[in-house]
Amino acid sequence: MIIKETIDTKITYNCDVLVCGGGVAGIAAALAAARQGKKVILLERQFMLGGLATAGLIAIYLPLCDGFGKQVSFGIAEELLRLSISKGGAVGYPANWLDSDDKAQRTQKDKRFEVEYNPQLFAILAEQLLLQNGVEILYGSYAVGVSEKDNKIDAVIIENKSGRQGIAVKSVVDASGDCDIAHFSSAPTENFKQGNVLAGWYYSYGKNGYKLNAVGFADIPDDQKNESNKVELLTNRRFTGLDGKEISEMMCMSHAATLNDLYKKREADHEIQPVTIPTVPQLRMTRKIVGEYMLHDTEQHKFFEDSIGMVSDWRKRGPVYEVPFSTLYSSKVKNLITAGRCTSVTDSMWDIMRVIPCCAVTGEAAGTAAAMCDDFSSLDVKKLQEVLTSNGVVLHEKDLI
Repeated sequence: MIIKETIDTKITYNCDVLVCGGGVAGIAAALAAARQGKKVILLERQFMLGGLATAGLIAIYLPLCDGFGKQVSFGIAEELLRLSISKGGAVGYPANWLDSDDKAQRTQKDKRFEVEYNPQLFAILAEQLLLQNGVEILYGSYAVGVSEKDNKIDAVIIENKSGRQGIAVKSVVDASGDCDIAHFSSAPTENFKQGNVLAGWYYSYGKNGYKLNAVGFADIPDDQKNESNKVELLTNRRFTGLDGKEISEMMCMSHAATLNDLYKKREADHEIQPVTIPTVPQLRMTRKIVGEYMLHDTEQHKFFEDSIGMVSDWRKRGPVYEVPFSTLYSSKVKNLITAGRCTSVTDSMWDIMRVIPCCAVTGEAAGTAAAMCDDFSSLDVKKLQEVLTSNGVVLHEKDLI
């Protein structure tokens, strides 16, 4: 059965830059665009900022360094790490990076520039930072479609408690995590082929205090699996993260896994109680744009003329990647740019690029670019790089001290 609808959607908002998704990538993009003096609206379907990093309880700010004592991610990526622990709540405070100039301390394997933070506190602090910079936040708002004209998005259609509305835009940052805006538009996208594993991270309080319990860890790419790095799965079922019924089933299974883990822990600690569970599905990779360039995990230490910043490999020491601007957009839709785990990478590289520092690096670049123009294929990348550099971003590995 099909219901045919004819809908007139009223344009109720307008902005220079619309950022879709309030995870770390969206926070960085909105902040960067607002600091360029643009009118910015940030859409977030939940009622707190941070996405997986807060509502999803994946509360580990993974490394800004290469593991050998060199910081590689700067700018807003570092600003947000410092913000996340600025009011306390840190586990594994990186004193060797924040409180010491002793570079010898930074070369130790267990002394990377990373931290575990309090997710609720981080979400509120990020909200305050955006409001202070003039960003308008629309919570409880889903993007459900776009209007296109002359290879550009001229409006994004949203739904929230007020009903169906349109937002007129000059440029759009897709930081949705699922590449939803690109999917609604004419931009090419690809789904994650391997699928997501089940996870049920939660916080508990017991005789050992307040603790994050990582039930069901992240999977690794199939092409990197061997006998020594097998991951024990909670279930053999995989999840695309792109189907409503499937996601609902996943959440129920996640809750059951959390409860089962709690019961096991009560054998040793009868007083342990859960205090926080995720309010979003713990999906790592779902859909991405097929951009003008696709970054591969073998391209470590490679120079890119159009680099917009650098990231490291959170899983091991050594690799450093320059991130090409051309991985953030497709020329099919001129004023759409992506950030976070929506960018153009191979499946193997996706596992590296999906984490917090990488989301912040690409978010800052995307938001800055969106503030500069509404046709990313014709943007003067040198001018973009000048702005990023002036804001503390180091673009190339050769420039690291």
